[in-house]
Amino acid sequence: MVVPEGMEQENAPVLEEYILRPIQCELNILSRPDGSAMVTHGNTAIIAAVYGPVEVKPQRILIDRASVEIFYRPKTGQPSVAERMRECLIRNTCETALLSTLYPRTAISVIVQEMQDSGGLLSCAVNAACMALMNSGIAMKFLVAAVSCMFDKDDNIVLDPSNKELVNSVASLTFVFDNVKKDIVASHTNGSFTHAQYNEGLLKCRKASEQIFIFYRDLVRKYANRV
Repeated sequence: MVVPEGMEQENAPVLEEYILRPIQCELNILSRPDGSAMVTHGNTAIIAAVYGPVEVKPQRILIDRASVEIFYRPKTGQPSVAERMRECLIRNTCETALLSTLYPRTAISVIVQEMQDSGGLLSCAVNAACMALMNSGIAMKFLVAAVSCMFDKDDNIVLDPSNKELVNSVASLTFVFDNVKKDIVASHTNGSFTHAQYNEGLLKCRKASEQIFIFYRDLVRKYANRV
């Protein structure tokens, strides 16, 4: 669980239903990119690297904004349909969050490398991309945080499920929120669920995203104190 700094012990049960697996991040994990981050959600691990703004190929030039490129690389083998789906969602999220109009006729490239999948891979990848962009210093409209949840056969909801828990899932949902209004930036769903279940998952994931934004603030404070 990502626990807000200074939280009193007696208040812990209030957040019991919003428990996430432990999140860790190491910035500047790579030397050549303009920004990089290694992020773990439990045993799920992702490395993200950002290059840019850099020169763009003539066929991809946009005169009014930067061209945002996302490359998702699986742990082994060639990218499949599932990897292309993750790539598309991360691209849409980054294009929405970045102030790309400040960098016309350039490209911003984000490479997302899967290291270990123990559940919640998509949400971990989105958060890793966000932290790498933070580290790069590229201007952003807002930060984003992704949270996953699932419903089991008994209609119980589980936040940030592991692969062991996902075996019993009938539906899984991933939501991406901004840190300003907590609005939905992107979402991905799989399986069968009711409208009421969707709303329940949305509300709990939105509440849980506050813990990730607190983690972001603590992370920035930690690295700022190193300077």
